[in-house]
Amino acid sequence: MKLATFTDRTGTRIGLVVEDQIVDLSRARPELPTDMVAFLAAGPEALDAARAAPGRSSGRLKLKDVRLGPPVPKPGKFLAIGLNYADHVAESGLAKPAHPLFFNKQTTCVTGPFDPILMPRDSEQVDYEGEMGFVIGKRCRRVAREHAHEVIAGYCVINDVSIRDWQFRAQTFTLGKSFDSHGPVGPWIVTPDELGDPHRLGIRTWVNCELRQNSSTNQLIYDCFDQVAALSQACTLEPGDIVSTGTPGGVGMGFKPPKYLKVGDVVKIEIEGIGAIENRVEPEP
Repeated sequence: MKLATFTDRTGTRIGLVVEDQIVDLSRARPELPTDMVAFLAAGPEALDAARAAPGRSSGRLKLKDVRLGPPVPKPGKFLAIGLNYADHVAESGLAKPAHPLFFNKQTTCVTGPFDPILMPRDSEQVDYEGEMGFVIGKRCRRVAREHAHEVIAGYCVINDVSIRDWQFRAQTFTLGKSFDSHGPVGPWIVTPDELGDPHRLGIRTWVNCELRQNSSTNQLIYDCFDQVAALSQACTLEPGDIVSTGTPGGVGMGFKPPKYLKVGDVVKIEIEGIGAIENRVEPEP
């Protein structure tokens, strides 16, 4: 399934993307929650009910007639990992981390898959990072790696937009990773049964149609299941939490001279089997 959060003139709710349509679950299955976190927390019964929804005649809308928002508009946590592809480690000039290097993105940075990235007045070092993300589907703690797949609701595309000078001038990456609008997520959540192996997917990033990143998730140093196991040792993971799994080589700061984003640039990130997000850089109002 492809689970999405969408808005039309009647409000915001969740739906199921089927080709060029979206099944409005509030109409096809009115007994289900209408926001993504509550839906995921409702467990397997809610997922089974949603899977049956496309067979019903009611509740279908054209995808082009709605606005897709971030699949989880207000995640409880937005976690990410640094230096998790070997080629990105190399272009950064840093050592391969001996342990997963996690940091927080503040949840107020979350924005939709086709919303603008705002160019702040505070820096000219705005960079893109095409990443695969996953969304937690059940409350969990101390999950063994072999059971990690059981707590992942699905996968999405993320741009871990980074303000490089703010990122590196602090002891943590948090502020440099958390400017408003600097967390485009989407276009939807693809459930594991539809996606298959998340560690064999092509991942590509274009800036103004120039291919900048071209890799595969099989190059992850710490894969999705490693990350669940490590994070859940420290903290309880909850439905709707988002984890961004790292970026491959080809980010703007890796070029000489760096190719940072400018107003008017368009960043497109596509992951095989999931879909694509596309965001234009606009001035901060």
